[in-house]
Amino acid sequence: MDEERKIQHTELFKISKNFRGRSAVVVQLWWIVQSTLFYMSPQFLYGWRRFLLRAFGAKVGRGVIIRPTARITYPWKLKIDDHAWIGDYAEIYNLADIHIEKRAVVSQYAYICTGSHDADAVGFDIFAKPIKICESSWIATGAFVHPGVTIGKYSVVSARSIVRKNTEEFGVYAGEPLRKIRDRRFKAAGGQ
Repeated sequence: MDEERKIQHTELFKISKNFRGRSAVVVQLWWIVQSTLFYMSPQFLYGWRRFLLRAFGAKVGRGVIIRPTARITYPWKLKIDDHAWIGDYAEIYNLADIHIEKRAVVSQYAYICTGSHDADAVGFDIFAKPIKICESSWIATGAFVHPGVTIGKYSVVSARSIVRKNTEEFGVYAGEPLRKIRDRRFKAAGGQ
């Protein structure tokens, strides 16, 4: 019986009060709106999707582009600054706050994950840590960003990379384990 107490017991799992940040009714209403009015909206209706997110408490700046297939768990825990982009099928799993600064890009199929379960907790406890995606950074296709990470200004996370720690400004990162492969150098607009 002693050994039995030292293993995972999902029946002991509990979510702390107000973990979601809104009532169960509001959460369910958002999920219905997201799967219908948001998801089925034509590609070019960026303003409509910004409106829906704001209606549910997101702070969304000017010129933000969010594709209709992007998924946001809790809009009230999301801040997106001017001219940032969120691509198709990007997953914004924001159990904690996520701040996407101006001109940052989260590409298609990227997974931005603020929460998980404690593998060592008998009750499979859940935890959440905020994520910050700094100005003019780029998270490429299919990258995974772990809870509590800051993506540095102007940095790039290459496709399919896994980010477990903060990135430096102007760094270009790739792989698992993630490593810096070079510094980012900007060219004039239009590739000149």
